[in-house]
Amino acid sequence: MGKRLELLKQAFPNVATMTVFWDKSSADHWTALQAVAPRFGVQLNGIEFAERPYDYERAIAGVAAGDNFFYAGGSPFFFLDRARLAELAIKHRMAMVCELREQVVAGGLISYGPSLTAMFALAAKYVDRIAKGAKPADLPVEQPTKFELVTNLKTAKAIGIDLPAALLTRADEVIE
Repeated sequence: MGKRLELLKQAFPNVATMTVFWDKSSADHWTALQAVAPRFGVQLNGIEFAERPYDYERAIAGVAAGDNFFYAGGSPFFFLDRARLAELAIKHRMAMVCELREQVVAGGLISYGPSLTAMFALAAKYVDRIAKGAKPADLPVEQPTKFELVTNLKTAKAIGIDLPAALLTRADEVIE
């Protein structure tokens, strides 16, 4: 979470506030962001979602004026609804900061997080080892090792934001 906020502040030094969407399954992201936000001088405004279907339109419409960035990550529901969230963010000219590449492909502005492709490949290796007789309890727990920084120039243009060259050169992928 700290790295995501660090990248955001490097790209947009004037960001002072950010709205954070969270639900029960992403409460750890909300807690982690609250812990690191003061270090970067960012005030967080949390919006908790409790009942499906989530009313994103109402939540985004209620975001404080000047709060042009919001984070939607950590929840499988935010991932499932990534296209709708991106559509609303663009409609309201807000920058959606995400966890995963797939959310930026759907229209989010920027993501930094683990590569799902690499995680699926690792899962396949585990399945292979188990199929060959390994006991799941004997297999080591592994953390993601490949992280991706992805930006979306089309979204940036649609919401009227210029992405700094330094961010674009650091990105693993730039969607045009």
